[in-house]
Amino acid sequence: MIIKITQKYFYAILLFIYCVSAAYVNAQQFNATVDRTTVGQFDRFQVYFTFEGGDVNGLSNFRAPSFNGFRILSGPNQSSSMQIINGKVSGSITFSYIVQPSAIGDFTIAEASVNHSGNTYHTQPVKITVVKGTPQQQKENDGGYSREELGKNVFIVAEANKYRALLGEQITVTYKLYTKLNISSPQISKLPSYEGFWAEEVGPLQNINFEIGMYKGERFRIAKIKQVALFPSKTGTLSVTPFELNVPVIVKKKRTGNDVFDEFFNDSFFGKTETVDFQARSNIIKVEVDPLPSNAPASFNGAVGDFNFKAEIDRKDVVTNESITLRLSISGSGNLKLLKVPEPQLPTGFEKYEPKTVENINRGAVISGQKIIDYLIVPRTAGQKEIPPVEFTYFNPSSRRYITLKSPAFNINVRQGIAGNESASPGFAREDIKLLSEDIRFIKTSNFDLERKQELTLIKPWFWISVIAPFFGLIGIVVFKRRHDRLSGNIQLMRYQKAEKAARKRLVIAKRALDKNDTVNFYSELSSALFGYLEDKLGIQKSEFTIDTALEKLINQKVETSLVERVKRIAEKCEYARFAPEGETSAVAPDFYDESVKVIIELDSSLDARRKK
Repeated sequence: MIIKITQKYFYAILLFIYCVSAAYVNAQQFNATVDRTTVGQFDRFQVYFTFEGGDVNGLSNFRAPSFNGFRILSGPNQSSSMQIINGKVSGSITFSYIVQPSAIGDFTIAEASVNHSGNTYHTQPVKITVVKGTPQQQKENDGGYSREELGKNVFIVAEANKYRALLGEQITVTYKLYTKLNISSPQISKLPSYEGFWAEEVGPLQNINFEIGMYKGERFRIAKIKQVALFPSKTGTLSVTPFELNVPVIVKKKRTGNDVFDEFFNDSFFGKTETVDFQARSNIIKVEVDPLPSNAPASFNGAVGDFNFKAEIDRKDVVTNESITLRLSISGSGNLKLLKVPEPQLPTGFEKYEPKTVENINRGAVISGQKIIDYLIVPRTAGQKEIPPVEFTYFNPSSRRYITLKSPAFNINVRQGIAGNESASPGFAREDIKLLSEDIRFIKTSNFDLERKQELTLIKPWFWISVIAPFFGLIGIVVFKRRHDRLSGNIQLMRYQKAEKAARKRLVIAKRALDKNDTVNFYSELSSALFGYLEDKLGIQKSEFTIDTALEKLINQKVETSLVERVKRIAEKCEYARFAPEGETSAVAPDFYDESVKVIIELDSSLDARRKK
């Protein structure tokens, strides 16, 4: 009986050791894959050798196959990835090659091998069928690649989360860079144009991070390079123009002769490469924008999204001429920057001043945040007053209906304030009284010592000043009132007059971010200052603004070409800094700030001078 129990435990231990060993062996895998097994005679394709396991740090001595029947164009290119799932760490290392067949027929890519933790792992051979093809046209000396072939291996794809939307509804466009080749830091060639949209940058992205993924059945390294939230401002078919990048592609240098030394040093071990500039261009996105339903309430002012609304006052018991703050708060997700401020209706005897607006925008995947509007109200007459409820209506795209939010009515007790200085009480004025027995004097009959008294000047200088000053004051008031009415009736003129002041405020915020070494917000505020100035000064609507449109208007207004080029460079630098490495942009930030301030000042002087002519 004891022997049977011992044998039972012995077999259980053996089974446990076998399972653990099998799990360890299965955890480490070394596989060979290709993006396609049937290729044309002149086609390029990629071969991947991927090692996967819980620990890839001990990987060494990778030995590639001979690639008989193929010509190596690039490789080995190494990439790695690491992930943690439920506390378990796993990773992979991939060695990739770009090859081209040298003949027609059936070929086999032999096994590759690699060492890991004292063990040698081998891949399975891969069979490739090479069929007859036509030579590629328009070959260029770009390391053996034509422009067409580079376009198949390096490109940008623009994707929208929806291609049909309602007026004012958010559409998120994402730009991704796909590559099979090694590339260096891309530079922006041309930004997309969002005509008919109000655009809000999502992120912004600070660095380009590549991940392995599939696109149309082929394996690529993929990185998200730009994301933007668009809010349509008009209906119909709207287009987003392509986003263009200049991508430096690192390719294996093409052999120039039959020299044996050239053959030797062209081996992949020495990595003889060259960099080729390639212009990557995204696709055009077309979006169908439908109008909102026609049954909109009277209080609807174009808000689209999902919002909350609250109104409150800071006091309900005041005296005349004492100010009250009415605060309207709108929060939620949607086109917050395009929201029109609700107008409260005030009772008779109340005076209202221009509102102060504060915006806190969260630029995540869905644009959200809060908009606070403060009205300063001054009651001029006493009594029990009531501010009627304030209504805010928005359209919710999810429920497809208009929603009206209403604040409560505010009852205010206005007491009569203290009046100004009252007139003095009737009575005698204060005088110096002398009672030195001089109240009665004797009449003098001789020895008169009289002098002729000078004539009194009845009209003093201050009299003329008091007469003329109100006249000039009235003229000044009339001129100011006419100018104010002219600006109020001409929004574009008012924006033109206040453009430089608004830009200066933005530059102050950018300088604070720079002092805190917050380069992301620094470049964001700097671009907002420049773009906002150009919008106001050139009369461009925010939803229709593009840097190309602004530059074209500057040229039409005969601004110096050198100044226009400096504006373009600043705009491109701000956009590039959104996803460039932080160290690359922070070092030049102070000089870049000074240059931006100088450009805005020179631009303002140039535009004002031409307007006066």
